[in-house]
Amino acid sequence: MRRQALMIVVVVMTVISVVSVIPARAEDEAGVEIAKHLIDLVKIGRAIVSEQMANINDPSKANKGFTGDYMAGQIVERFRKIASLDLRIPNVVPQANLYLALIQTEKEVVDEAQPVINRAGIAFKGFIPAVFSRRVGDQFYKKTGIRMKLTAIDYRNANTKPDDFEAEVLRMFSDPRHPKGQSYVRNTMADGRPVLRMMDPEYAGPTCLACHGAPKGERNVTGEKMEGWKEGAYAGAISIVLPLK
Repeated sequence: MRRQALMIVVVVMTVISVVSVIPARAEDEAGVEIAKHLIDLVKIGRAIVSEQMANINDPSKANKGFTGDYMAGQIVERFRKIASLDLRIPNVVPQANLYLALIQTEKEVVDEAQPVINRAGIAFKGFIPAVFSRRVGDQFYKKTGIRMKLTAIDYRNANTKPDDFEAEVLRMFSDPRHPKGQSYVRNTMADGRPVLRMMDPEYAGPTCLACHGAPKGERNVTGEKMEGWKEGAYAGAISIVLPLK
C-alpha cells in the first residue's frame, strides 16, 4: 500500500508543472465534466479529513500516520471508484494533469499541517475539513487560476463569503423545491473573461454536527456558535470558477 502511494505521488510530482487543461470553448461540455471532477476530488479530500478527526485530535498520540502520501493514495483510489478514472494511468484523460495537480495540492496541505496534526498533549488541533478546503482552494488558485471554495449564506470565515452569484445559487439550493444534490452550472463572465461557474450543494454529515449541530447557539470547540443542524441538513456549497479560453 505504501509503495502504491509513493508511486502515485511520483506521478503527481511529474505532471504538476505542465497543467494546462482548460476547456477551449464556453459551450464545451468537457468544461462541466472537469468542474464536476474537481469538486469530487475536493469532496473526497474533505471526507478523508472528516474521517481522521478523532485520530488528529487524539492527545495521547504523536505520530498519527495521517500523511500527505496517505491522502494522495486514498483520493486516487476513491476517485477511481466514483468516476471510473484511474489517475495512476498516465494521460488516462486529457485533463488528468489538472486532476493530479489538485491531488498534489491536497497532499501538500496535509504535509504542511504535520507539525499540528502530530502534536501530542493537545486535543483539538483546528485542522478541520473547512480549514483544509480553504487552504487547498487558495493554493490551487495560485497554481492554476481556478477558484474553488466552500461557501454558505451563514459563513464563518470572511474568505468564504459568497459573492452575488454564489448567494443567488445558495438561496436556490435552500429552497425545498430544489432537487437534493443537484448542481448548478452557468457560463458567464468574471474579471472580463469567460468562465464556467459550477456550484454543488453540501449537506451535513455526522462529523459536521460536532461544530454545527445542537444545541443551537452554544459555543463549539472552535468558539463559534452552533447552528443546530441535523444530519442531512443543507449546509452550503462548493463553488468553482473555471476560466475558459
